[in-house]
Amino acid sequence: MKKPFFLLSLVLLTLGAFLVSAQAKDLLDVRDSDTTPVKLIYDTDMGNDADDALALAIIHNMVERGKCDFLGITLTKSDIWAARYCKAFNMQYGRPDIPIGLVNDGVTKGPGRYLQRVLELKNEDGSAMFPYPEGWEPEDSVVLLRKLLAAAPDHSVVIAQVGFSTNLARLLDTPADDISPLTGRELAEKKVRLVSAMFGAFTFLNDQRFVSHKEYNVVKDLPASQKFSKEWPTPIVFSGFELGVDVKYRECSLLNDLIPAPNMLQRSLLFYHEGWASNDQSTWDLTAVLFVLRPEENRGYYSLSEPGTVTVRDDGTTFFTPDPNGKHRCFISDRDQKIRVEEAFVNLCSEKH
Repeated sequence: MKKPFFLLSLVLLTLGAFLVSAQAKDLLDVRDSDTTPVKLIYDTDMGNDADDALALAIIHNMVERGKCDFLGITLTKSDIWAARYCKAFNMQYGRPDIPIGLVNDGVTKGPGRYLQRVLELKNEDGSAMFPYPEGWEPEDSVVLLRKLLAAAPDHSVVIAQVGFSTNLARLLDTPADDISPLTGRELAEKKVRLVSAMFGAFTFLNDQRFVSHKEYNVVKDLPASQKFSKEWPTPIVFSGFELGVDVKYRECSLLNDLIPAPNMLQRSLLFYHEGWASNDQSTWDLTAVLFVLRPEENRGYYSLSEPGTVTVRDDGTTFFTPDPNGKHRCFISDRDQKIRVEEAFVNLCSEKH
């Protein structure tokens, strides 16, 4: 009499897995069709690490493939060199008109290890190797977010947040204005389909390495991180520290695949790693971008957690609580998936620069 019960259990488990898979696919694949590009806003602390630059290269190369409609860049690093760097980077890829916003009084200042140094490189004739328009100024990040969302179709925008939560937390508190009769919270709820955030550290697949890890993007603006995780009205998928630390953009690829040299991306990584024992670069921000721009499940890049809620503790650590009604999920990658992801990063970062 146990056999029918076993078969029924197996059917129910299979059906449950199918439903979770279908829900996950619907969550991540924000396209209207396989040929519809993803409308993307890139929210980044460009310059604090070098993975932001690699992720920006992936975005541009996915635009080139017709897979991404690049709406704009909003910066959570409070330094003009970050904005100038993004402007020059976009120009190198032939897209000088992508709008760029700079955070007002953000939590990190200064040009870091590579932003200003790259832009001050000269050709033999004394001209800028990687120019940006003289006198150009970025917009305010939150104002730009309001403009981009107000102009977008409903429930169409993906935000890849790979820096601090400053901009998105501030957006929630903006009132109606000349840009839109909607508040920032209403704009987010009406226009954003999904946020893919490089945020936190989690313990899926029995990985306990970072159970007490205070992830940089979270702790640098802790009040904004708590507000974002608690109050953001649309689904969020989190790419934790444990994913990107294991997947590397290798020194071999940096020296051999980013050609012709010199190019802006290669110079940026070399400056960033100058004096270090290795040029291998962890790929935290790249995961948050790749998984929403290549959402097809059969690529085998990742799995998704069950629905739940990510909470930021007062000490900056993060934890995930399963909840069938939760708006949060987390990306999960096993060893085999990470190998495929690493190879994808090599290909997509080195296509054009």
